[in-house]
Amino acid sequence: MSAREDILARVRQAVRSQPSPVAPTVVRGYRRAGTSPMAELLDLFQHRLLEYRADVRRCPPAEVDAVVAAALLGRGVSRLVVPAGLGIAWPPEVETVADDGPLTPDELDACDGVVTLAAVAIAETGTVVLDGSRGQGRRALSLVPDYHLCIVYADQLVETVPEAVSVLRPERPLTWISGPSATSDIELNRVEGVHGPRTLEVVLVSG
Repeated sequence: MSAREDILARVRQAVRSQPSPVAPTVVRGYRRAGTSPMAELLDLFQHRLLEYRADVRRCPPAEVDAVVAAALLGRGVSRLVVPAGLGIAWPPEVETVADDGPLTPDELDACDGVVTLAAVAIAETGTVVLDGSRGQGRRALSLVPDYHLCIVYADQLVETVPEAVSVLRPERPLTWISGPSATSDIELNRVEGVHGPRTLEVVLVSG
């Protein structure tokens, strides 16, 4: 028997001699559902986004196309990545690029930004969650371009993180976004755009 086999045999023997561990009971005393009315959730979500230095535009459903166009043109976006299933009428000044192939990281980096839908949004934390479904595309689309415009509808907004977790599917590629990508060095100097978009803008749609 080699030294390795001897050590592993001793470990197995030691493990067999111990009683089976019993998982402790976890008391889940935290809030698992919100109680605030929708108007308060919308205001709270906007407040949290602004705290994170994201930009917010609010509009009714009938004005989504116009508000998205104004946001893109205001940012000087001329080349835009568009995931399948968005259903937006794009302004003629903006060239749209489909993620067919798919696009390489260099091709994504050459685009000015991306527009996506969201899977769910959390008012309490100001978080947008993407899961790669219709209108969102793969994860790289929201990480490589420097500008991310996300459209969030009021019926996708929940108050708490547990509520969001309960409606998300854990097997999907979940991306949790709380404001623009940012980090700080040892002297606490904030640097944005290090590992994701430098600018996050949310179009918050409610009736």
